[in-house]
Amino acid sequence: MIRRLAIVASFLTCFAAVAVEPAADVLPSIFNGTDFTGWKLPAEPHWTVKDGVIVGENGPEKKGSRLYTERSYGDVVFEADVRFGDAIDSGIMLRKPELQLQIGVSRSLKRDMTCSFYTGTYPEEARATGVEKLLKPGDWNRIRVEARGNTFTVWLNGTQVSRYTDAKYAGPAPIGLEMHANVEMRVEFRDIRAKPLAE
Repeated sequence: MIRRLAIVASFLTCFAAVAVEPAADVLPSIFNGTDFTGWKLPAEPHWTVKDGVIVGENGPEKKGSRLYTERSYGDVVFEADVRFGDAIDSGIMLRKPELQLQIGVSRSLKRDMTCSFYTGTYPEEARATGVEKLLKPGDWNRIRVEARGNTFTVWLNGTQVSRYTDAKYAGPAPIGLEMHANVEMRVEFRDIRAKPLAE
């Protein structure tokens, strides 16, 4: 009986290691909480820094905008607190060609696809699961994404929700924060951190 319990405990430990965000050192900050040092501010005046938070807010013309890091990243771990409400359409952009980690409602599917990968469509294997139980609408949510080789893994509030493999997205590139065009929206990012896996 004791041996059976030990086996079950071992199995549960292994499962937890897959489902829960791995323990890691605190990642270096890439946002100083004061200004856009280290970021390439676009011409559109839709990004501001307020009280330690990057705020993206579409203007009346709803042209959309992307804010990119000055540094390019290949294999990397990136994480940030994200807060949003309503039917926004935002994302985190990785690699070259660009791969988008969706935040908020998909314009094409008309439903929330947070933590799923958008490749021009939403491949079934790139769609997040269990998000509805973890997401805190209107509150801060911690999103962590690891790009390692051809595999992209995402955790939402400490729990793994998606893993997508595609060799197409191989080139190093700046990390981007997106506001989709033609959407009245506001999205906030804070405590933004990243670490190249080679370091």
